[in-house]
Amino acid sequence: MAGMKRAGRLAALVLTAALGACQGLSESPEGIPVALESIDGAPAPIRTALVDELTNAASDRKVDLVGASAQARYRVRGYLSTSTEDGETKVAYVWDVFDSQKRRAKRLAGSSPVLAPSISALDKAALAKLAQASMNEIAEFLTAAKSETASETSAAPDAPIQTAEVSGDDSAVAMQ
Repeated sequence: MAGMKRAGRLAALVLTAALGACQGLSESPEGIPVALESIDGAPAPIRTALVDELTNAASDRKVDLVGASAQARYRVRGYLSTSTEDGETKVAYVWDVFDSQKRRAKRLAGSSPVLAPSISALDKAALAKLAQASMNEIAEFLTAAKSETASETSAAPDAPIQTAEVSGDDSAVAMQ
């Protein structure tokens, strides 16, 4: 009987640990303000429609998209192009994510086949697919950045620095 209780407690402990691990995997980028500064390579109507789709995709992924003039931890600049090869048109995208010191923190890129002959002819469905793929990548980057920041701040700031000691006999070697 005691063995059954222990097995039950062990199972509960393992289940609790597994659920805790899942909790860490489902972190969101919530709380990290991101400004969408520009999208180059597309005409104004396509840019406007893509911004609308990106806003929807950001909301779905809990990405805090703010205005270009707002304070933001990251700023994103996008570039779009289309190419046709063997009768298949693809839209390519690049998103450069810059930190608050204007250093590029990440470059995200991809491409996807579309049914439009040019960038001007992209429809709502193609733009939504592009926005979802783009925001998935941006959200993954932000979540990873948030996790890194959290682990850096949770490290003990007063931990002693480990240094090597030189013994009297080895000082000549250590000095060389």
